[in-house]
Amino acid sequence: MNTNQRKLIYRILPYIILSFIGICFLLPLLWVLVASVDPNAMQSLKMPKQITAGNYVDVLTSHENQRAFVIGLLMSLGQAVIVVLLALLAAYPLSRYQLKYKKPFMLTILFMTSLPITAVMVPVYQLFLSLKLYDNNVGVVLFYVASSMPYGIWMLKNFMDSVPGDLEEAAWVDGASVLAGIRKIIAPLMVPGICTVAIFTFSGSWGNFFVPYILLQTPEKFPASLKLYQYFGQYGMVDYGKLAAFSVMYALPSIVLYILSQRFMSKGFSMQGGTKG
Repeated sequence: MNTNQRKLIYRILPYIILSFIGICFLLPLLWVLVASVDPNAMQSLKMPKQITAGNYVDVLTSHENQRAFVIGLLMSLGQAVIVVLLALLAAYPLSRYQLKYKKPFMLTILFMTSLPITAVMVPVYQLFLSLKLYDNNVGVVLFYVASSMPYGIWMLKNFMDSVPGDLEEAAWVDGASVLAGIRKIIAPLMVPGICTVAIFTFSGSWGNFFVPYILLQTPEKFPASLKLYQYFGQYGMVDYGKLAAFSVMYALPSIVLYILSQRFMSKGFSMQGGTKG
Protein backbone atom coordinates (compact mmCIF):
# COMPACT_ATOMS: atom_id res chain seq x y z
CA MET A 1 0.00 0.00 0.00
CA ASN A 2 1.56 3.25 -1.16
CA THR A 3 1.37 6.63 0.51
CA ASN A 4 -1.46 7.97 -1.71
CA GLN A 5 -3.66 4.96 -0.98
CA ARG A 6 -3.00 5.33 2.74
CA LYS A 7 -3.93 9.02 2.63
CA LEU A 8 -7.11 8.18 0.71
CA ILE A 9 -8.12 5.61 3.33
CA TYR A 10 -7.44 8.05 6.18
CA ARG A 11 -9.55 10.66 4.37
CA ILE A 12 -12.49 8.36 3.66
CA LEU A 13 -12.49 6.32 6.90
CA PRO A 14 -13.97 9.08 9.14
CA TYR A 15 -16.88 9.53 6.71
CA ILE A 16 -17.54 5.80 6.66
CA ILE A 17 -17.60 5.66 10.46
CA LEU A 18 -19.84 8.74 10.69
CA SER A 19 -22.19 7.32 8.04
CA PHE A 20 -22.48 4.06 9.98
CA ILE A 21 -23.26 5.95 13.19
CA GLY A 22 -25.81 8.09 11.33
CA ILE A 23 -27.57 5.01 9.97
CA CYS A 24 -27.73 3.52 13.48
CA PHE A 25 -29.54 6.66 14.66
CA LEU A 26 -31.67 6.95 11.53
CA LEU A 27 -33.21 3.48 11.63
CA PRO A 28 -35.11 3.97 14.94
CA LEU A 29 -36.38 7.35 13.71
CA LEU A 30 -37.42 5.77 10.43
CA TRP A 31 -39.35 3.08 12.33
CA VAL A 32 -41.21 5.77 14.30
CA LEU A 33 -42.23 7.62 11.14
CA VAL A 34 -43.25 4.47 9.25
CA ALA A 35 -45.07 2.85 12.18
CA SER A 36 -47.03 6.03 12.88
CA VAL A 37 -48.87 5.68 9.54
CA ASP A 38 -49.15 1.88 9.62
CA PRO A 39 -52.48 0.47 10.92
CA ASN A 40 -50.76 -2.85 11.60
CA ALA A 41 -47.44 -1.62 12.92
CA MET A 42 -45.12 -4.16 14.49
CA GLN A 43 -41.92 -3.97 16.48
CA SER A 44 -39.83 -4.55 13.38
CA LEU A 45 -39.36 -2.03 10.58
CA LYS A 46 -41.49 -2.89 7.54
CA MET A 47 -43.21 -1.06 4.75
CA PRO A 48 -46.93 -0.67 5.50
CA LYS A 49 -49.43 -2.29 3.14
CA GLN A 50 -51.58 0.80 3.48
CA ILE A 51 -50.98 4.27 4.88
CA THR A 52 -53.41 5.77 7.34
CA ALA A 53 -53.68 8.83 9.55
CA GLY A 54 -55.85 6.92 12.01
CA ASN A 55 -53.09 6.63 14.59
CA TYR A 56 -52.63 10.41 14.65
CA VAL A 57 -56.39 10.97 14.81
CA ASP A 58 -56.72 8.64 17.78
CA VAL A 59 -53.82 10.33 19.57
CA LEU A 60 -54.99 13.89 18.91
CA THR A 61 -58.67 13.30 19.69
CA SER A 62 -57.97 11.66 23.05
CA HIS A 63 -58.90 14.05 25.86
CA GLU A 64 -56.31 12.41 28.10
CA ASN A 65 -53.57 13.09 25.56
CA GLN A 66 -54.74 16.66 25.05
CA ARG A 67 -54.67 17.28 28.80
CA ALA A 68 -51.21 15.67 29.08
CA PHE A 69 -49.77 17.82 26.30
CA VAL A 70 -51.24 21.01 27.80
CA ILE A 71 -49.87 20.12 31.25
CA GLY A 72 -46.46 19.34 29.81
CA LEU A 73 -46.33 22.57 27.81
CA LEU A 74 -47.41 24.68 30.77
CA MET A 75 -44.85 23.05 33.04
CA SER A 76 -41.98 23.36 30.55
CA LEU A 77 -42.80 26.90 29.43
CA GLY A 78 -43.36 28.04 33.02
CA GLN A 79 -40.07 26.56 34.10
CA ALA A 80 -38.20 28.17 31.19
CA VAL A 81 -39.62 31.62 31.91
CA ILE A 82 -38.92 31.42 35.66
CA VAL A 83 -35.37 30.13 35.14
CA VAL A 84 -34.54 32.88 32.64
CA LEU A 85 -35.88 35.64 34.92
CA LEU A 86 -34.23 34.39 38.11
CA ALA A 87 -30.96 33.42 36.44
CA LEU A 88 -30.76 36.83 34.76
CA LEU A 89 -31.11 38.61 38.11
CA ALA A 90 -28.64 36.24 39.79
CA ALA A 91 -26.08 36.56 36.98
CA TYR A 92 -26.07 40.37 37.11
CA PRO A 93 -24.10 40.86 40.36
CA LEU A 94 -21.79 37.96 39.44
CA SER A 95 -20.94 39.69 36.19
CA ARG A 96 -20.89 43.35 37.22
CA TYR A 97 -19.60 43.38 40.83
CA GLN A 98 -16.32 42.27 42.37
CA LEU A 99 -17.59 39.92 45.05
CA LYS A 100 -15.33 38.38 47.65
CA TYR A 101 -16.44 34.79 47.19
CA LYS A 102 -17.45 34.97 43.54
CA LYS A 103 -14.96 32.41 42.27
CA PRO A 104 -15.85 29.69 44.84
CA PHE A 105 -19.53 30.42 44.21
CA MET A 106 -19.09 30.02 40.43
CA LEU A 107 -17.16 26.79 40.93
CA THR A 108 -19.97 25.53 43.16
CA ILE A 109 -22.49 26.36 40.44
CA LEU A 110 -20.31 24.56 37.89
CA PHE A 111 -20.24 21.50 40.15
CA MET A 112 -24.01 21.58 40.56
CA THR A 113 -24.52 21.55 36.78
CA SER A 114 -22.86 18.11 36.69
CA LEU A 115 -24.86 16.66 39.60
CA PRO A 116 -27.17 13.91 38.30
CA ILE A 117 -30.83 14.24 39.22
CA THR A 118 -31.06 10.57 40.16
CA ALA A 119 -28.56 11.18 42.96
CA VAL A 120 -30.88 13.61 44.76
CA MET A 121 -34.31 12.13 44.05
CA VAL A 122 -34.57 10.15 47.29
CA PRO A 123 -34.08 13.17 49.60
CA VAL A 124 -36.22 15.29 47.24
CA TYR A 125 -39.00 12.71 47.50
CA GLN A 126 -38.87 12.86 51.29
CA LEU A 127 -38.76 16.66 51.20
CA PHE A 128 -41.81 16.85 48.94
CA LEU A 129 -43.74 14.57 51.28
CA SER A 130 -42.85 16.81 54.22
CA LEU A 131 -43.81 20.01 52.38
CA LYS A 132 -47.06 18.54 51.01
CA LEU A 133 -45.81 19.04 47.46
CA TYR A 134 -45.97 15.40 46.43
CA ASP A 135 -48.35 14.72 43.53
CA ASN A 136 -48.43 18.43 42.74
CA ASN A 137 -47.55 19.84 39.30
CA VAL A 138 -46.43 23.13 40.86
CA GLY A 139 -43.98 21.21 43.04
CA VAL A 140 -42.55 19.47 39.96
CA VAL A 141 -42.09 22.85 38.26
CA LEU A 142 -40.29 24.16 41.35
CA PHE A 143 -37.95 21.19 41.25
CA TYR A 144 -37.34 21.75 37.53
CA VAL A 145 -36.51 25.39 38.26
CA ALA A 146 -34.14 24.52 41.10
CA SER A 147 -32.32 21.87 39.06
CA SER A 148 -31.94 24.20 36.04
CA MET A 149 -30.84 27.33 37.91
CA PRO A 150 -27.09 26.45 38.13
CA TYR A 151 -26.89 25.97 34.37
CA GLY A 152 -28.95 29.12 33.73
CA ILE A 153 -26.83 31.29 36.04
CA TRP A 154 -23.56 29.99 34.61
CA MET A 155 -24.62 30.53 30.98
CA LEU A 156 -26.24 33.93 31.44
CA LYS A 157 -23.27 35.18 33.47
CA ASN A 158 -20.99 34.29 30.56
CA PHE A 159 -23.21 36.13 28.10
CA MET A 160 -23.57 39.14 30.38
CA ASP A 161 -19.79 39.44 30.56
CA SER A 162 -19.80 40.23 26.82
CA VAL A 163 -22.15 43.22 27.24
CA PRO A 164 -20.07 46.41 27.64
CA GLY A 165 -20.60 48.13 30.97
CA ASP A 166 -20.31 51.54 29.32
CA LEU A 167 -23.77 51.17 27.80
CA GLU A 168 -25.30 50.53 31.19
CA GLU A 169 -23.41 53.40 32.80
CA ALA A 170 -24.70 55.74 30.08
CA ALA A 171 -28.24 54.65 30.91
CA TRP A 172 -27.59 55.39 34.59
CA VAL A 173 -26.44 58.89 33.70
CA ASP A 174 -29.73 59.40 31.88
CA GLY A 175 -31.57 58.46 35.06
CA ALA A 176 -32.28 54.77 34.48
CA SER A 177 -32.40 52.45 37.48
CA VAL A 178 -30.49 49.17 37.74
CA LEU A 179 -33.58 47.13 36.80
CA ALA A 180 -34.31 49.48 33.91
CA GLY A 181 -30.76 49.03 32.69
CA ILE A 182 -31.13 45.26 32.80
CA ARG A 183 -34.48 45.38 31.00
CA LYS A 184 -33.67 47.98 28.33
CA ILE A 185 -29.90 47.59 27.79
CA ILE A 186 -28.59 44.22 28.93
CA ALA A 187 -31.49 41.88 28.15
CA PRO A 188 -31.91 42.97 24.48
CA LEU A 189 -28.18 42.42 23.89
CA MET A 190 -28.37 38.99 25.55
CA VAL A 191 -31.16 37.56 23.40
CA PRO A 192 -28.90 34.75 22.06
CA GLY A 193 -27.99 33.67 25.60
CA ILE A 194 -31.56 33.99 26.86
CA CYS A 195 -32.85 31.87 23.98
CA THR A 196 -30.15 29.27 24.54
CA VAL A 197 -31.00 28.91 28.23
CA ALA A 198 -34.75 28.89 27.50
CA ILE A 199 -34.40 26.17 24.85
CA PHE A 200 -32.25 23.94 27.01
CA THR A 201 -34.45 24.29 30.07
CA PHE A 202 -37.63 23.70 28.05
CA SER A 203 -36.19 20.64 26.33
CA GLY A 204 -34.84 19.26 29.60
CA SER A 205 -38.20 19.37 31.37
CA TRP A 206 -40.28 18.46 28.30
CA GLY A 207 -38.29 15.27 27.79
CA ASN A 208 -37.94 14.40 31.47
CA PHE A 209 -39.65 11.15 32.41
CA PHE A 210 -37.97 10.25 35.67
CA VAL A 211 -38.85 13.31 37.79
CA PRO A 212 -42.64 13.37 37.17
CA TYR A 213 -42.68 9.57 37.43
CA ILE A 214 -41.32 9.85 40.99
CA LEU A 215 -43.14 13.00 42.14
CA LEU A 216 -46.58 12.53 40.55
CA GLN A 217 -49.13 9.83 41.29
CA THR A 218 -52.49 10.92 39.89
CA PRO A 219 -52.87 10.02 36.16
CA GLU A 220 -54.87 13.22 35.52
CA LYS A 221 -51.77 15.24 36.48
CA PHE A 222 -49.33 13.38 34.23
CA PRO A 223 -47.51 15.41 31.55
CA ALA A 224 -47.02 14.05 28.04
CA SER A 225 -43.72 12.38 28.96
CA LEU A 226 -45.60 9.97 31.26
CA LYS A 227 -48.54 9.28 28.94
CA LEU A 228 -46.34 7.03 26.81
CA TYR A 229 -47.08 4.45 29.48
CA GLN A 230 -50.66 4.10 28.30
CA TYR A 231 -49.56 2.37 25.10
CA PHE A 232 -47.79 -0.41 26.97
CA GLY A 233 -50.54 -2.82 27.91
CA GLN A 234 -50.45 -5.85 30.15
CA TYR A 235 -48.71 -9.07 29.14
CA GLY A 236 -46.46 -7.28 26.65
CA MET A 237 -49.27 -6.02 24.38
CA VAL A 238 -48.20 -2.75 22.79
CA ASP A 239 -50.10 -0.59 20.31
CA TYR A 240 -47.05 0.28 18.23
CA GLY A 241 -48.90 2.46 15.72
CA LYS A 242 -50.37 4.80 18.31
CA LEU A 243 -47.13 4.71 20.30
CA ALA A 244 -45.20 5.87 17.22
CA ALA A 245 -47.77 8.58 16.42
CA PHE A 246 -47.66 9.84 20.00
CA SER A 247 -43.85 9.88 19.85
CA VAL A 248 -43.89 11.98 16.67
CA MET A 249 -46.33 14.47 18.20
CA TYR A 250 -44.32 14.50 21.41
CA ALA A 251 -41.13 15.41 19.53
CA LEU A 252 -42.71 18.28 17.57
CA PRO A 253 -42.51 21.06 20.24
CA SER A 254 -38.77 20.61 20.72
CA ILE A 255 -38.16 20.41 16.96
CA VAL A 256 -40.24 23.51 16.24
CA LEU A 257 -38.58 25.42 19.06
CA TYR A 258 -35.15 24.49 17.78
CA ILE A 259 -35.95 25.47 14.18
CA LEU A 260 -37.36 28.84 15.24
CA SER A 261 -34.38 29.59 17.46
CA GLN A 262 -31.47 27.93 15.62
CA ARG A 263 -29.95 31.33 14.81
CA PHE A 264 -29.74 32.13 18.51
CA MET A 265 -28.65 28.61 19.38
CA SER A 266 -25.64 28.83 17.05
CA LYS A 267 -24.57 32.05 18.74
CA GLY A 268 -25.17 30.56 22.16
CA PHE A 269 -22.98 27.54 21.54
CA SER A 270 -20.11 29.76 20.44
CA MET A 271 -19.94 31.04 24.05
CA GLN A 272 -19.24 34.55 22.79
CA GLY A 273 -19.14 36.02 26.25
CA GLY A 274 -16.44 33.94 27.87
CA THR A 275 -15.86 34.32 31.58
CA LYS A 276 -14.12 37.11 33.35
CA GLY A 277 -12.99 35.21 36.40
